[in-house]
Amino acid sequence: MARRIVIATGIPTMLGMGVFIASYLVVSRGIADIPPGLTLVSSGGCFLLGLVGLSYGVLSSSWEDGAGSLLGLEQIQLNLSRLRESVRAMRQRPADSNDPEQP
Repeated sequence: MARRIVIATGIPTMLGMGVFIASYLVVSRGIADIPPGLTLVSSGGCFLLGLVGLSYGVLSSSWEDGAGSLLGLEQIQLNLSRLRESVRAMRQRPADSNDPEQP
């Protein structure tokens, strides 16, 4: 899981920071006039892709004792169903059981 997160999140995050550096270099050397909004949207898209990569890294991991496959695509559906079941179980629990003043 950690390897997938580092790859799927690290690369887009580095690209997001690289967009700022590349944009600065291109504008400061007079190669092209890049609007600041374009730089912001481009880096924001890279950071958003990094967030998607983080979710992919967690959901594609094998939650069992054995190691999963290289990409973990077969684990995503299983982990999403486990996540849905957990959320559904939390919603079905009565709200009174969370009250600390109840005996």
